[in-house]
Amino acid sequence: MDESQELIQEEMSVSELLAALLEITPQLESLDLPLMDAHGATLAADIIRGDEELMLAGSRIRSTHIALASSVGLASLPATPHPRVVVISAGDDLVEPGQRLRSPHDEFETNSWMLATTMKEAGAIAYRVHTIPETPEQLRQIIEDQLVRADLIVLSGETKDESFDFITSVLSEMGTITTLTPNLEDTGRHNFGLIGPDETPVITLPGEPIAAYLSAQLFVRPMIRTMLGASDLHLRMVKAELTQKVVSPKGKVSLVRAKVFSDPKLRVTPLANQDQLTSLSQATGLITFASSSTGATAGQMVDVALIERSI
Repeated sequence: MDESQELIQEEMSVSELLAALLEITPQLESLDLPLMDAHGATLAADIIRGDEELMLAGSRIRSTHIALASSVGLASLPATPHPRVVVISAGDDLVEPGQRLRSPHDEFETNSWMLATTMKEAGAIAYRVHTIPETPEQLRQIIEDQLVRADLIVLSGETKDESFDFITSVLSEMGTITTLTPNLEDTGRHNFGLIGPDETPVITLPGEPIAAYLSAQLFVRPMIRTMLGASDLHLRMVKAELTQKVVSPKGKVSLVRAKVFSDPKLRVTPLANQDQLTSLSQATGLITFASSSTGATAGQMVDVALIERSI
């Protein structure tokens, strides 16, 4: 693989970016996993006893599967293992929660905490790495050290663009990297590609936390689910009645943070302060508008991606 390769594309549609990411995302090889390790993984082969099919390949291994396996004397199950995702947050103005901000330019480090737990919710084993490298060589060493335990590397920086450029310059020396901005409302630049001797997939998300979260759900979750051999790559979509008008910018995919209610039919209400993390933490769904849409009025049925599975 040639080094120092960066392909710059000004804009790419959400669907094109997702397709490109899935092209570089392999399903992990199946293993015989001990029952506790198999929990939450994807069953890689049918489990048959005599003429009875006990479990079917492709199933997410739940506690009930573990009970059934142990009841027939199985100590392990053939499964596609949980992907190992390393989340790296880089930036010299980032301060760990619990410590003091040192200057007006400092900000508490948010993205690695949010992204690592989002990766876990998608079915991955997540390793969080917070780093404050002062030189490209230091960041490259950190990434190279993580490659030995990573099936996927996810990076983010500060909300300012300087750290993104810093990360991009390092990644472009380690493999073939594409830099682009998806046609997603209120987002930023992204990188993706393959790096290192094993051509490990890597993706860089915007530094702004809400933008990073939305990209994680749109792009990184399907990568993890593909590695896991799961059939449900995306958040579950439902139709719900909109309670108030929402305007969406034509030409951009829009994900509006919202509350979903069942009373008894599904209804959805957009939250105020869409640019604040409070709206994200309170949201139970994302009202989804295609790039061809300009929004919807109260009473219309809209597509909603569910964040909370209990709905």
